[in-house]
Amino acid sequence: MTAPSTGLFISFEGIDGAGKSTHIAGLANAFKAQGRTVTLTREPGGTPLAEKLRALVLGDAMDPLTESLLVFAARRDHLVTVIEPALARGEVVLCDRFTDATFAYQGGGRGFDLDTLSTLERWVQGVPALADGAVRQPDLTIWFDLPAATAAARLADARAPDRFEAQPVAFFEHVIAGYAARAAAQPQRFARINADQPREQVWRGVVQALTQRGWLAALAQGGAA
Repeated sequence: MTAPSTGLFISFEGIDGAGKSTHIAGLANAFKAQGRTVTLTREPGGTPLAEKLRALVLGDAMDPLTESLLVFAARRDHLVTVIEPALARGEVVLCDRFTDATFAYQGGGRGFDLDTLSTLERWVQGVPALADGAVRQPDLTIWFDLPAATAAARLADARAPDRFEAQPVAFFEHVIAGYAARAAAQPQRFARINADQPREQVWRGVVQALTQRGWLAALAQGGAA
């Protein structure tokens, strides 16, 4: 099927070590090969201001409310400066994490109040392009679901951990539970991919999630670029 000419917003979620980055790059290449303009971005981050806030969140000790406020402040700038303009131009926006990560990490991992996060979500993600008070959410969220212990083993020798990556396995088990709760609440938006399998199989799951929705023509199944 032909990809739509309207903008398309896809987020990629999962704990570090789940293999998101490889498949984001592969999907970007697939969309470009089919004539789409792609904006690759990430959260926290994606703008000069948001990247400064990202450095604070990943590096400085703070309480969960401060952490959540900084993440949502970065998200607002990201939405206004990058995501909404790209969607208005009809581009495909591929974002490494979005609000589901906040509910998973700050809500699940930190145990911060979910009602407060929901209020911030409504404030920050309300945009004029959406009617009836709707908030901007991805058209599709691809969740790379991986056991926390497996992710920890993958990351053990990868790099010096940031403030989140240094957390114990139990923290990431709570993060995974946070992702599962978001997926259960909005199942139509989520595609859960079992990330505890060979890369080629994970890639097939990613491609299938896109082709089933008619957003990407059939691709060779050999693996991410």
